[in-house]
Amino acid sequence: MTTAVGSARLPADAAVPDPRRWWALGAVATAQLMIGLDLTIMNIALPSVQRSLHMSDDSRQWVITIFALGYGGLLLLGGRLSDLIGRRRSLMIGLTGFALASALGGAAPNTATMLTGRALQGVFGALLTPAVLATLAATFPTPAERGKAFGIYGTAMGSSSGLGVVLGGVLTDYLDWRWCMFVNLPIAMAAGAGVLYAVRPAQRTTGLRVDIGGALLATTGMMALVYGFARAEPDGWSAASTVGPLAAGVVLLAVFVGVQAKVRNPLLPLRVVLNRRRGGSYLAVLSLAVGMFAALFFLTFYLQNVLGYSPIKAGLAFLPLTAGLMIGVRAVSKLLARAPVRALLCPGLLTIAAGLGLLGLVRVDSGYWLHVMPVFLLVGLGTGWVLVTANSTATLNAGADTSVAGASVMTSQQIGASLGTALLSTIAGTAATRYLHGHPAAGPKAAAVHGFNVASLGAAAALCVAAVVVYLVTGPKQP
Repeated sequence: MTTAVGSARLPADAAVPDPRRWWALGAVATAQLMIGLDLTIMNIALPSVQRSLHMSDDSRQWVITIFALGYGGLLLLGGRLSDLIGRRRSLMIGLTGFALASALGGAAPNTATMLTGRALQGVFGALLTPAVLATLAATFPTPAERGKAFGIYGTAMGSSSGLGVVLGGVLTDYLDWRWCMFVNLPIAMAAGAGVLYAVRPAQRTTGLRVDIGGALLATTGMMALVYGFARAEPDGWSAASTVGPLAAGVVLLAVFVGVQAKVRNPLLPLRVVLNRRRGGSYLAVLSLAVGMFAALFFLTFYLQNVLGYSPIKAGLAFLPLTAGLMIGVRAVSKLLARAPVRALLCPGLLTIAAGLGLLGLVRVDSGYWLHVMPVFLLVGLGTGWVLVTANSTATLNAGADTSVAGASVMTSQQIGASLGTALLSTIAGTAATRYLHGHPAAGPKAAAVHGFNVASLGAAAALCVAAVVVYLVTGPKQP
């Protein structure tokens, strides 16, 4: 018989809920919102950053890439360290470090200081996120409240990308690009105060040791993959700067899996990913990120370069994404305790695929309200639906593996985002070049839109296939 997502054995003290649990939720959701903002807030500010710090074109992209490297590469290690030192301490160290790194980047007088600040943001963010998920899982063990809590968390996490674009445009246009970094200081202070007030110190996992060899393999392997995907767009898939890191990443992660099967205290116990529901959740999030981040990337260029929107107007145009996400979160939160995992993950993926399918039909003269806004709504709806389900499922009944199980969700998202942006951008660029050669009178805008169409339809098809695979993986049989 299929078990619902929210069905769980409750701990003995679950009958006496923590009276400060909703304050704790607000604190950790704010912390994760801050990290999510920083994944996109610097995108619109990049031209201003480049001019201010006299960056070269090659250095400019590292403002985005180096954050992703630190964050995506260290999440698994951050999950284990959270178990080792305690989630409350991890939250405070992560928040303090993230705030100081943001201050360093905001005050940067040169490129090297700026990139150091962004790298440190990624490092401390990788410690913070697993502790956030572990806190949620421990604070809300009952099915009814768990669905609501993860729904609120999912809203904060999912809406952060769109809000980051809006906030980046507003701060850059009306203040200065440095405020895209400084804005994290009051957010971190508010979240830290909430953690100190509401998050109870928890007993640390006894007998836990950090798998140093596994940590090195996982970190270098993940960083190699993220770097390789990041270089695919500017350098091409056949370039040594792309092939080398990708090949190294695959080899290192393959060795990592072999090591995890043998060591006594693995960084990522294979039982975490071999659980069919968790494994299906990770695959769903990876697939979601491929589609979602590619859609955001394409639509950012479409709105500004084709429709001629200003940075602020383009940022505001993303708001329906947040609206759709909030609708999806609200709807799925009520179903977590009653519906099977695959009945929640698969419709979410297909909804994102529908949005990408509509993006594949957009033309140069398409209007925002009839052609672009529905894409945002559908992608947001599906994203909220999948993220809440995946995060709740990954941490359900995970016991001592809760932090690393939650960290694996964000790791999947980082891989998917890097893969989707690199792969689909390459497809779009190739299709645009071929279209311009075949239709020289069409112009560069028409060629770019054609490239977006081809890549979006390909992503929609991939998400449909992913939905089928997730349905089969998360079947009724137990692992």
